[in-house]
Amino acid sequence: MTRTRRVMALGAGLLLLSGCGFRGAYSLDLPGGADVGDEPYTVQIEFLDVLDLVPQSGVRVADVAVGRVEDIELGDDWTAVVTVTVNGDVDLPANAVAAIQQSSLLGEKYVELAPPGGTVEPQGRLEDGDRITLDRTNRNVEVEELLGALSLVLNGGGLAQLQTINRELGDALEGREADIKATLTQLDTFIGGLDAQKAEINRALDNANALAASLAERTATIETALDTIGPGLDVINEQRDLLVSMLEGLARLGEVGTRVIQQSAANTVADLQLLQPVLTQLAAAGPNLAGSLELLLTYPFPDSSLSALNYRQAQSGGMALFTNMTATLDFDLSTILCRYVIDQDGSLRQLPVTDVLVGDRCGVEGGTGGGTGGGTGGGSAAAASTSPTGLEGVAGSVVDAVPGAPDQTGLAGLPQIPEVGQ
Repeated sequence: MTRTRRVMALGAGLLLLSGCGFRGAYSLDLPGGADVGDEPYTVQIEFLDVLDLVPQSGVRVADVAVGRVEDIELGDDWTAVVTVTVNGDVDLPANAVAAIQQSSLLGEKYVELAPPGGTVEPQGRLEDGDRITLDRTNRNVEVEELLGALSLVLNGGGLAQLQTINRELGDALEGREADIKATLTQLDTFIGGLDAQKAEINRALDNANALAASLAERTATIETALDTIGPGLDVINEQRDLLVSMLEGLARLGEVGTRVIQQSAANTVADLQLLQPVLTQLAAAGPNLAGSLELLLTYPFPDSSLSALNYRQAQSGGMALFTNMTATLDFDLSTILCRYVIDQDGSLRQLPVTDVLVGDRCGVEGGTGGGTGGGTGGGSAAAASTSPTGLEGVAGSVVDAVPGAPDQTGLAGLPQIPEVGQ
């Protein structure tokens, strides 16, 4: 009877334990585990592969045990979801990362929690019920994986061919040491040049990037231009025969022009040689030609005579322009005979004589000739004063000037002035 009761009690205990989620040895608290405190919090972690991680494995932060693994399940997306319990006094950021590590080469697996590294700043605080997603988890390399990769290299990875590769490489480089050294030197110079121009290369790449971005922003405009240029190309294609004919005509015109120039080259050179004396004489007459232009507009008077230009009111109305002139009139008959009878060469020079008329010179002013001039008998005619015969240096004067008008001593082109008496 006592044995029956014991069996029944043991069966009831086993049934009770199985209903409460008894998981065998995993449900037993092992000595030496992490102290999770009185108020721990639970976090779920997603892993792509948990390897041989088991419940009751440790959870560490900076290699310090702070919790344990409570459960491992398979998620809906075929990822492993590990539920861990962490001591409530452990403060971790909300964006903390997790990894499966190994204590030694053949040691136990555990879950390592840590703040985010690199340039990522910690944010918030990890709370009860939070979930560390797959993008923030990782695992270390298994010893089995390392040994498998090493066996692959040693057995079928081409390690046996290294001797052949080494021998062939030696045969290829034998006798070409100087060339290879020069190549390496030039390559070093090339790499050094690229390194020295690194800033320019970066700037060129940045400009190319900016150009690509600008073109990307104008994609619609470029597409419109490409769609619009199509009809234009069709028109050019339709007129291709005419364009070809035009280019052929231009080619023939060039040939004809070349032939004409070649055939007329000798005549052109001869004409230029004949034109050279004319141009030479024209260049020599340049100063005289420039001086003659001064007389062209004021003929028969030089332009210097216009410096004494005067004006007065004309009888027919308007203004009359005139300039001072000085003339010498000599009506002495002896002088006339000397100049126009005795002096037959017409040089109009006073000739020295000793046997003609009076005195020792022909036509001496004031001499008593045999004739009279201007209808008056014996005696000399009235002679003009010894004023100069040219107009140079003769100052002008205003005759009957308009009252209140300024003196006019400039060249031709007088301003308009009012009538006299206004």
